[in-house]
Amino acid sequence: MYIENITAIEHLITNYFEGIFYGDIKKLQACFHNNTPIYGDIKGVDYFKNADAYIEGVANRQSPNDLKEIFNMKIVGIDIMGNIAMVKLHVPMLGYNYYDYLSLTKVDDDWKIVAKIFTHVA
Repeated sequence: MYIENITAIEHLITNYFEGIFYGDIKKLQACFHNNTPIYGDIKGVDYFKNADAYIEGVANRQSPNDLKEIFNMKIVGIDIMGNIAMVKLHVPMLGYNYYDYLSLTKVDDDWKIVAKIFTHVA
């Protein structure tokens, strides 16, 4: 079961990365549970939205791919405990060096993001 969960979470994160990097909104929407809160600390400035507002922002900006950036996003760690998980990601893009912490849970046998916090590390 652990291997199946890791594989499913890696698939979710691949869709998350591709949604962000290529601006694939359908992939990105499928990653989040309803009304997922998103909080960030970007150079000391608070960022707080829900997933819908965040995805709308992704839809209305040029994607890193369109800007000819190199895909360097990666999973740093995954910790699973039953039907919940915490995932740490390195998400460098758009001139920022982001680290994301995603809280996941299983919803109807599918892993979904239920909370996201992130920061830019200079």
